[in-house]
Amino acid sequence: MKKSTLVRKFNKQASMYERNSRQRTLGEWRSRLLQDLDGKVLEVAVGAGANFPYYNRETVDLTAVDFSPEMLKSAQRMAADLDLKVSFQQHDIETLQLPERSFDCVVSTLSLCGYDDPLQVVNKLNRWCKPGGRIYLLEHGISHIKLLGITQHLLNPAARRISGCHFNRDILGIVQSSDIEIIKTERYYGGMVHLIWARAT
Repeated sequence: MKKSTLVRKFNKQASMYERNSRQRTLGEWRSRLLQDLDGKVLEVAVGAGANFPYYNRETVDLTAVDFSPEMLKSAQRMAADLDLKVSFQQHDIETLQLPERSFDCVVSTLSLCGYDDPLQVVNKLNRWCKPGGRIYLLEHGISHIKLLGITQHLLNPAARRISGCHFNRDILGIVQSSDIEIIKTERYYGGMVHLIWARAT
């Protein structure tokens, strides 16, 4: 799928993402994942800013990146409502260039489903994070339950066409193949949702 087409799809979904940012279960997972975040933080594919309520504005210096201008507008509204200071950048994560080893923490939530090369993106997160720095991922992918997995494979072409999202990626396999060091993982919703705490190498 052309990147311009993908951007248009996410632009159209911005208002929905903004509404969904208040979804309770996702909020509980975000809170659990991000509870000890501090320092210079990079959030990639920030979307509508759904993670912003879980950042401590006293201890976090946040840079947020997304390729969708409409998503960034929603995220800017969220930041203003929370009085959270954020440096925003509009850019495609797969071509984004940032100084290496410059962030204490890197955050990605529900974004690995959309990239052409998610493994390359995870390795970029590793390079942008300081050695030993923390990387936090909340992602969805293929279930370890056979019937659910088969259903995800069947739905994937339609999901990709409609939302720009892959339903059937092996998220844990991708992260395990990357340069980052996994500290802890948790799976929910029949193994389709992953919380991953990791360390940059």
